[in-house]
Amino acid sequence: MKFVDEAKVYIRSGDGGNGCVAFRREKFIEFGGPSGGNGGRGGDVIVEVADGLNTLIDYRYQQHFKAQKGTNGMGKDRHGANGRDIVLKVPLGTQIFDEDRETLIHDFTQVGERFVLAEGGNGGFGNAHFKSSTNRAPRNANPGAPGEERWIWLRLKLIADAGLVGLPNAGKSTFLSKVSAAKPKIADYPFTTLHPQLGVVNADGREFVLADIPGLIEGAHEGAGLGDRFLGHVERCRVLLHLVDATSEHAGRAYKTVRGELEAYEGNLADKIEIVALNKIDAVLPEDLKKQKDRLKRAAKKTPLLISGVTGEGVRDALHALVEVIGEAPVSVKAKAAAEAAPWTPTG
Repeated sequence: MKFVDEAKVYIRSGDGGNGCVAFRREKFIEFGGPSGGNGGRGGDVIVEVADGLNTLIDYRYQQHFKAQKGTNGMGKDRHGANGRDIVLKVPLGTQIFDEDRETLIHDFTQVGERFVLAEGGNGGFGNAHFKSSTNRAPRNANPGAPGEERWIWLRLKLIADAGLVGLPNAGKSTFLSKVSAAKPKIADYPFTTLHPQLGVVNADGREFVLADIPGLIEGAHEGAGLGDRFLGHVERCRVLLHLVDATSEHAGRAYKTVRGELEAYEGNLADKIEIVALNKIDAVLPEDLKKQKDRLKRAAKKTPLLISGVTGEGVRDALHALVEVIGEAPVSVKAKAAAEAAPWTPTG
């Protein structure tokens, strides 16, 4: 399934039903009087977090969502029915922005959380509502109030316990496929992942969600390459696993390139806990490995882990380090959400 983390959507709540002007005229009824009912209230537009979703792809195929209009009032004091609400289901971690793409309307952080995005219009009063001792036969009724309409942006920031960062071809996708059931594209030629990938990892009796973020290049914060579009997914991670390619020209410079992009991003990503690992150690000679390790140690100011996503060497140590940082907070709901996606529709 294609990963979509942003979608523009038009929403409109239901108009209120009109009030009715009517009089009771029946044989043998001496005093009939006004009997126009009130209009029904229009339906609301509600956004709800659904378990089991991890993409906004359905909002690429349907962009317009309208709640039902309230029914008009009728004679014999019959009030109109309220319009049905429309519920938009979104993944955990979705943010709603106004059309300017800067004004944050709501941020969803819990499964089952609901937010009324647009309220339906109130129904109009029928003429029976205006009856009084001094106004025995009112001939006026109110129209229903119009609903709200607007364009909004849905933006998904994955809620993962740990995130993989690094330059393109640092081995992030291979590492993810090794430790989880995720199946990202992997090949023996250089290319970069175009969409974030999620995997559920089971290590040391703990289960957590690991996100593979597409690789950064120098100048990403200025729009180079894929830019920093996917760095928003890293904002919610508790810990970053920074993979550096041991076969690169200079491991220290590769590390500093990614760190520079993290620091240039406004989400305080540079302040997150970071575990540094030198990957692809199976592809270099021992003397080159020692040289790259020393370079990376000087640049990161910490001793890097030595791992190989292909052979699995050192992978268990990296997972153990991640589990220690993530802690004991339960992640079963997120694990289920990433592992089992049930069929669904945007409006439930």
